[in-house]
Parts: sequence; C-alpha cells; structure tokens
Amino acid sequence: MFGTEESLLGRRVGRARSAAAALPPTVLIILAIFTTQLGAAIAKGLFQTVGPGGTVFVRVGFAALVLLVLWRPRLGGYARADYAAAVVFGLVLGGMNLAFYSALNRIPLGIAVTLEFVGPLGVAVFGSRRALDLLWVVLAGAGVLLLSPVGGADLDVLGASLALTAGGLWAAYILLSARVGRAFPGGSGLVIAMLVAAGMLTPVGLLSGGTELLAPSVLVTGLGVALLSAAIPYSLELAALRRLPAHVFGVMMSLQPAAGALVGLVILNENIGLRGLSAVALVTIATVGATRSVRE
Repeated sequence: MFGTEESLLGRRVGRARSAAAALPPTVLIILAIFTTQLGAAIAKGLFQTVGPGGTVFVRVGFAALVLLVLWRPRLGGYARADYAAAVVFGLVLGGMNLAFYSALNRIPLGIAVTLEFVGPLGVAVFGSRRALDLLWVVLAGAGVLLLSPVGGADLDVLGASLALTAGGLWAAYILLSARVGRAFPGGSGLVIAMLVAAGMLTPVGLLSGGTELLAPSVLVTGLGVALLSAAIPYSLELAALRRLPAHVFGVMMSLQPAAGALVGLVILNENIGLRGLSAVALVTIATVGATRSVRE
C-alpha cells in the first residue's frame, strides 16, 4: 500500500517538475515569490486561533514532512561537524520563521518583508568591495529610517525589531546554507534542518496554540501554508536556477518586498501608504544594485 502511494506521489512530483521545466525561469521565480507571500498572508489568518507561535510550528512541521517525503534523503553516515552545521542551520531557520511571523502579528506584510530584506542585502554588500556599495547601504538605510519612529512613521517598534531580527537570521541562513549544501547531497541538509527547526518550535507552538493545533481547519490551512511558503517556491527556485544565472536570480528575488506589499494590500487589505511604498522602493533598489555589484 505504502509503495503504491509513494509511486503515485513520485509520478505527481515528476509531472509537476515537467510542467515547471516548460515555463521560462523568470516566470518560475515570479511564481515562487508570490506563492511565498501568499503563504505568509494566509498564515496571518491563523494568528487569532493559534497565535504566531502555533502558526509557525504548524507551518515548519508540515514543511519538514513534505520535504522529507519529496526528497526521501539519507539521514545517516555524515561527519559530526556536518550534523552540527545542519543543527545550527535548523535553529537559525526556526528562529528566523518565529521572528518573522511574530513581526507579522504586529506590522503589515509588506513592511515586514521590507525590513527582513535588510539581512540578504547585508550579505550581498559584504560580498562586494566596490565604493558604489555605499550607495546601496545609504538607500537601504533611508528606507528603514522611513519606517522608524525617528522618520516619523507610526509603526510598532517591537514588530519592526522582530522583522529586523528575522533579517539578521536570514543573513545567517544564507551563509549557513552554503556550508550545509556542500556537506549534504540534494535536499538532505535542508530536510535535517527543517526537522531540527520543527523540534525547536514544538514547545513554542504548544504553548501558543494548545489543543487548537489539532483543529481540522488549522491543520488544512497549515499544510497549505507549508506548501505555499516552502515546498512549492523552493522547488520552483531550484528549477529556475538550473537555467538562470545566479545574479539574475538574486536580482529577481529583490522583488520580494514589492510582492509582499501587493499581496498584503490585495489579500489582507493592508495599505502601507506613501511612506511605506517609498521604503519598499528604496530597499528594493538597494538590493538590486547590491546584487548586480556582486556580479560585476
């Protein structure tokens, strides 16, 4: 029975990969970006029932299971140092998601994504030594300043701090992913990290969501969020990277803040105003410029 189910799943995954291969890589990236933000918007709807902690636990737990089934990795036989790197990777992954979802509970999606993007922007700037990179730092700093109380914005300080914390952990995630990717074949390292993150978030999820975590509506929505926020975009990005230069991929991923603002407006009715839109534009321009600088 289980063999039949696995073969059916394998055929479905194969058909999905074939369909993805038929689309241009730029389309795949845009789909990945919007599915990620759509997943975050849907996740925000669970906050009233199980809180941010319960939501992130369900999301990461289901994502770990989905990736485990899709990749079916070999989890044994690696060096102790490699396991240690994967564990740290998982702790960073769990902390990043918890900080981001906690920020979403306090500030609009578009603003949270914009502030979080300071992390990968910092990695991109650090990877280059050009004087022009100072411009990208200034632009990003101006965008963050627009969203701060100093800049006159009426924004929850704790929410903004949590989004920036998620950005710092995202930077660590990027650096650790390279280390783990070299140590483990395919998606094995990511699966191990996801399992560690799920274990780390278990007490947080139970305290936040309690018995409501077992509600069918929560489980179904949580599975949908996991698919939209992890399994689907990761697969789309992987397919796109096979046919697209890494620097082009990086530039296109810089559209995440703008996508977050658009999805927040359409799905959550979150109007971030002219100040917020200006901040999104500044951070997006800074990230695109920094990514191109790394290439050049």
